[in-house]
Amino acid sequence: MAATTPTPDARLQALLDGLDADAPLPQRHLWLIGLLGWLRGPQSDVPGTLRRLEALLEAAEASPAWVAHWRRWWARFREEVAVAPLLADFGFASKSVFLTELGHRLRRKLLPASPVTTDLAELFGLLFADPLDARWLRAVPERLLLRVAALLEPLPDPEDPATTPAPSVPAAAWDQTLLDALTFCVGQISAAGFSPELRVRMSPEAQRARTFHDLPVALEAYRQAVLAAGAGSDVARAQEARLRRQLDECRHAAYTVYAHLEEHGISVGIVFRLRQLRERVMRAKTLLDCLASPQRPRATAQLLAQLVQVGRESTSIRALVATSTQLTAARVAERSAETGEHYITRTWAEYRAMLWRAAGGGAVLGFTTWFKFLLGGLALSAFWGGLAAGLNYAAAFVLIQLLHFTVATKQPAVTAPAMVAKLKDLQTRESVLRFVDEVAHLFRSQVAAIAGNLLAVMPMVGLISAALWLATGAPMLTEAKARHVIDAHQLLGPTLWFAAGTGLLLFASSIVAGWVENWFVLHKLDSAIEHNPAITQRLGPARAQRWSRFLRHNISGLTANVSLGLMLGLVPAVAGFFGLGGDVRHVTLVTGQMVAAAVTLGPSLLLEWAFWSAVLATLLVGPINLAVSFYLAFRLALKAQGVSDVNRQRIQVAIRHRLRRAPLSFLWPIGERQAAEADAEADIPPPAAADAPLVDEPGAALARVESQGPERHG
Repeated sequence: MAATTPTPDARLQALLDGLDADAPLPQRHLWLIGLLGWLRGPQSDVPGTLRRLEALLEAAEASPAWVAHWRRWWARFREEVAVAPLLADFGFASKSVFLTELGHRLRRKLLPASPVTTDLAELFGLLFADPLDARWLRAVPERLLLRVAALLEPLPDPEDPATTPAPSVPAAAWDQTLLDALTFCVGQISAAGFSPELRVRMSPEAQRARTFHDLPVALEAYRQAVLAAGAGSDVARAQEARLRRQLDECRHAAYTVYAHLEEHGISVGIVFRLRQLRERVMRAKTLLDCLASPQRPRATAQLLAQLVQVGRESTSIRALVATSTQLTAARVAERSAETGEHYITRTWAEYRAMLWRAAGGGAVLGFTTWFKFLLGGLALSAFWGGLAAGLNYAAAFVLIQLLHFTVATKQPAVTAPAMVAKLKDLQTRESVLRFVDEVAHLFRSQVAAIAGNLLAVMPMVGLISAALWLATGAPMLTEAKARHVIDAHQLLGPTLWFAAGTGLLLFASSIVAGWVENWFVLHKLDSAIEHNPAITQRLGPARAQRWSRFLRHNISGLTANVSLGLMLGLVPAVAGFFGLGGDVRHVTLVTGQMVAAAVTLGPSLLLEWAFWSAVLATLLVGPINLAVSFYLAFRLALKAQGVSDVNRQRIQVAIRHRLRRAPLSFLWPIGERQAAEADAEADIPPPAAADAPLVDEPGAALARVESQGPERHG
């Protein structure tokens, strides 16, 4: 006889019959997990869960014996598992260390949790394993919440007066649990405020105010008022208002740390501590809301729903990294914006200067091309060959920086943040047109830089190859190597994909540079070099001061150049080790290699389609390098600067109009009068009524991200 699927009533009855207050701890916890799983149902739909909850209450209330057994089960559960630590600490790091929390989240994701635990925070994740649990907890109607609350109250025992709450005691057991959780939470806030990492970085005014010193006093006054007169009494309300003010003052005192970080460098660990402190302040306010609420069952359900949401968020590695590094990204973007201003040309004089600087960079890269082929002739292994090539590139880029020359493809990663800095106000027609001017300035700056690089690298490589031919009787490349260069750069090959990957490396080098500069400033290495007795004794005060100033102004550029050179050399070697067959395509270096191959193969190469295919691919390498690098840097700057919404239609209309009326302005400078005439007829839609300035002044985002961010628990 085939087995039949039990009806919902039968499954519910089996669950009720499985209640055993004398069972071992794992079985009791598994029973509770199973009960909540039945409530959730297979579809996790809110109406179905509420219907099942009502059916459960009806079945339980129909059996007084079961209710008495349940209350004994619940009393034992409360004795073995403390609730207050869950309310105070769930979702927070056990230690205020970023790497420790990262490892904890990795373990939670990779390793299964055990129900054999007295840690309610660990058990809570098993009980409410579905992110939709928060929805049905918030949707439970008041009548069902009151019935659930009645089941959770202890039965009075006439023979034991201790189990019967005395009328003179205003604070119930749940009030005491909430007070304990509030005490734990406020204790953690005080400990964070007293930690040396935050305390010494607060403003002098915040330190003199002693807000964290007074916080435990305000908490104790509130606790005594609740225990004496109840959470709803006037005296408790007054002390609650005082405690809330004190929490706000502590939070604002902590925000003054951001001004110090802005000036002296961002620390991921300190940002992580500040975020933990902010979230604990929000949790303390949530506990106060629950204590003071006249509808205690509703407030408790809302608190549980918040804990479910926090539990899901507290396992996200991506959210941890994003929130802890956001201010570092803002610092990197702001520094890049300052650097990027030097690469944007607005006048004919600046345009000509850019051409000359780019020509100097192209000339240096011509010699770099020669050295690359020399190193290739050493037949080194993949890693050592890649390292040698990377050092060759790095030396060339550093030399270009020291000579104040320019490499075109390195500009987008720093000019994109400079563009975003112009987006702080698009409320007027004139501001939109000014932004279009910046787009034109940036585009023609890139055109000038690429043109200068290529116009110099081609004759330089040709002259070197011809000189080698005259001196040694052989050109820079053998015929076999020249053919390999042509074949490796075909239009239908992987060249364009490699060019996109090179754009990613260009962006990555700017990120490395920003992080290193931030680390340099955070640890005050410039002042250490200038004033440290051991260093000044060895170098002398004047030389130590020069070194300090040089590194302070050039550490970012040096790091970007060295990291980019090493990545260009080592990434293909590492990719080849894993069988990925990756390579890099830098437009100036590729052009130099193509010229060297053309000199070797002679004029007959002009009749071959393979040559023209490689030329077409080379012409596309530069735009792809620039586009990928600029796009990634632009997206980072938008996020880091807090740009929430850009009226793209208004900008696009203005750019299209400029392209139609003055297309040459995107290639070289035109007069202000011509630009004004081109923009006079632009029909730009008005801004929406809700539009607001998009970003603050540079640097302000660092101090305002937290204070204006969404309050998850508020």
